[in-house]
Amino acid sequence: MTAHVEIPGLTLNREDFERAREHVAPHVYHTPLLTSRSLSEASGFDIRLKAELFQRGGSYKVRGPLNVMAHMSEEERARGIICSSAGNHAQGVALAARLYGIPAVVVMAENATPAKVAATEGYGAEVVLHGSIWDEANKRALELVDERGLTYVHPFDNPRLIAGQGTLGLEILEDWPEVEVVVIPIGGGGLISGNSMALKSVNPAIRVFGVESSGAPAMKRTVESGEMITLETVDCVIDGLKVMRVGDNTASVVSRFVERVVTLPDEDIFDAMLWLMARAKLVTEGAAAASVAAVLHGLIDAPPGTKVACVLSGGNLDVEQLRGLSWN
Repeated sequence: MTAHVEIPGLTLNREDFERAREHVAPHVYHTPLLTSRSLSEASGFDIRLKAELFQRGGSYKVRGPLNVMAHMSEEERARGIICSSAGNHAQGVALAARLYGIPAVVVMAENATPAKVAATEGYGAEVVLHGSIWDEANKRALELVDERGLTYVHPFDNPRLIAGQGTLGLEILEDWPEVEVVVIPIGGGGLISGNSMALKSVNPAIRVFGVESSGAPAMKRTVESGEMITLETVDCVIDGLKVMRVGDNTASVVSRFVERVVTLPDEDIFDAMLWLMARAKLVTEGAAAASVAAVLHGLIDAPPGTKVACVLSGGNLDVEQLRGLSWN
């Protein structure tokens, strides 16, 4: 088991998540919890897949911003919001802002995938291209906060955003009260933070496992050391897992509510994407397949027959990379 050093900080309770659900549920899909005989047989567990790839915007990322925006004043809404993102957070913020009628600005790196830029603009957001990596785009976003008086929506460390992401866990419990283990991908940690607290606020016996790329183990190293670690280099090409430093709030939550953080190389996660396409007929993005990769590689320490839910966090695969290939 990963050695944890508890980091004091954010704690949300069941009331926080139920209140968040009141704000989030009217605007999102209650996504299905799918059975997979193939994955159950391969792992020895009783597996179900939380298919958030069918969510509005193609990922769970719309949930958190909806809860953030529900708490904004009319004055703040009129001024507008801003975020920085290369992918799903951009689309989640843009979609939530459209639903609330709030002007949105999204700062993306200049090398952002054209399809993601177009999707974000399609939800009505103004896209500003700046820099070559997220950190540079984020710096520009913070400058625009001051220049335009916008409200900044952090991609993973805002407590209200974390509460909104946790509404996914309440849906799992509603559909499968007997669930014993939940496996969740980790990038910055917003998804696993919200859901580890939400799940345990209803049933403290539930065990939560997190999955990172072994090329970007910022959360694993932080919770093992008890200190905020900024990775010097990242050897990971999967957008949703490629983080050099997790959040102060998310690290605190994971250190106290998550049983273990496991890691796999990108290659194993991409293999799990193909496994899901071939065996479950599900098209996920890389980060979403991390939970299934951990199960297929025997990294989830639980007895045979354990009821395990794997969170498939999104399905925004860049299909342009496949264009021009031939296959049967």
